[in-house]
Amino acid sequence: MSRTKRGAWRGISAAAQDPSKPRLTTSAMIASLAGADQRTSPAPFGRALVELGKTRPEILGLTADLAKYTDLHVFAQAYPDRFYQMGMAEQNLMLTAAGLAHEGFIPFVTTYAAFASRRTFDFISQGIAEEGLPVKICCALPGLTTGYGPSHQATEDIAIFRGMPDLVIVDPCDALDIEQAVPAIAAHDGPVYMRLLRGQVPMVLDEYDYTFELGKAKLLRDGADALVISSGFMTMRALETAKLLAADKVEVAVLHVPTIKPLDQEAILREAGRTGRMVVVAENHTEIGGLGEAVATLLLRESVIPPRFRQIALPDAFLDAGALPTLHDRYGISAEAMVRSIKVWL
Repeated sequence: MSRTKRGAWRGISAAAQDPSKPRLTTSAMIASLAGADQRTSPAPFGRALVELGKTRPEILGLTADLAKYTDLHVFAQAYPDRFYQMGMAEQNLMLTAAGLAHEGFIPFVTTYAAFASRRTFDFISQGIAEEGLPVKICCALPGLTTGYGPSHQATEDIAIFRGMPDLVIVDPCDALDIEQAVPAIAAHDGPVYMRLLRGQVPMVLDEYDYTFELGKAKLLRDGADALVISSGFMTMRALETAKLLAADKVEVAVLHVPTIKPLDQEAILREAGRTGRMVVVAENHTEIGGLGEAVATLLLRESVIPPRFRQIALPDAFLDAGALPTLHDRYGISAEAMVRSIKVWL
């Protein structure tokens, strides 16, 4: 039995041991992040790219055999003459995109985050970033958004890419964030790495008068007891956590940071510098080298020292395979686990 299958069996069995919880099947390894009653929007990345393509003929779509699983198939159906299926050859995918960018096109490249960060780093660095080319690398399965084990869980992708000069890094929260980020990153004159949520993507931020701006963080709600600085779907979890803690009269503010690099230093310093609040950074990424360390470094460098600083992040380890709800609770990134952690720290 493969490592992935062993891990999947182990994770599902762990959930099934609790009789108060429904038995999880292997479909939970690739389940949507949306809750049972949560609003969703289908394929926001693909639909946003189609809309952008109506007025931007230089927009192209390229993928490494993963159009269906990155929602790029929506663009391929709308513009078949502007879509390139490169097969399972990720290095070739990146350098082909670089060549097309040299000719004046804006390629949107999709694959899984694990493959882009681990398999093609040097090709992106030398062929795209060093040349300053407007290639947009948009990758599904970031962090712990799949239960298929370490081969597909890109828990360290931000750490890998943060060190690459001139590469913008975007980690959107929900469908609205993705839809608004697509034209914004297309307008950026340079390379971008964006993490993707795919399929039926939760819709959350429309309730908070939110608009995506490249390089800008947004305070979604205020609170006097703790400040959660978050990115990606962990902002959704942070908002859930804040609502749950409000029932216990704990006031939690949430600062959404969709752009990891460049970091919105002004917003982070302003909110973290307010007197008396614990600062918690929540991210769907290993505790090493991601948003948490970026924020900690910024606060230390600028002598902004909150009463407490904590991280909610994935461990520095190869994670188990299994059902996503089980894994998120096990590794502390479910809303319920966040509530438990913040109560202890307070």
